[in-house]
Amino acid sequence: MKKLHYAFLLIVLSLVSTHSFGQMAIGKGTSFINAGIGVGGYGYFNGSGVALTAGYETGVYENITVGGVAGFRTYGSGVTSFDIGARGSYHFNELIKLTDDKLDLYAGIGVSFYRLSYGDSYIRSLGISDSYSTAYVPIHIGARYLFANNLGGFAEISSSLATLRLGLTFKLK
Repeated sequence: MKKLHYAFLLIVLSLVSTHSFGQMAIGKGTSFINAGIGVGGYGYFNGSGVALTAGYETGVYENITVGGVAGFRTYGSGVTSFDIGARGSYHFNELIKLTDDKLDLYAGIGVSFYRLSYGDSYIRSLGISDSYSTAYVPIHIGARYLFANNLGGFAEISSSLATLRLGLTFKLK
């Protein structure tokens, strides 16, 4: 009986895997460039100010991309922050059988370096460091929608420099 169940499961999986659902294809060599703004955040400044962000990712395997992201934010009064890191994402379109070939849903994790600089001479005069740096592991979940073959928009919620990132995405391949 077990052999019959395994044979049935194998047949169903082979039929499903050969059926085309029309999802956005994310495979080896598929690349995206993202450019946008970010709002919200964590910590003392509570995410005040607007972040400028950019990122690149490329497909290394079916539904898996890796790449880098960077962002810069100014909070006023000479306070700035900078974030740069590497990240990987899993694209869920095939897994959830999403039939829209213009929509891409993804989530992932990364490793980043963050630096906050106060630029305050008073703080320095007290002998206190005017900057703070750390490495951390941000997570993200997002979606992109292509309006044309190679141009679209994206939205991400993340634990990095900005809680919410919105912007343009360019599909290179």
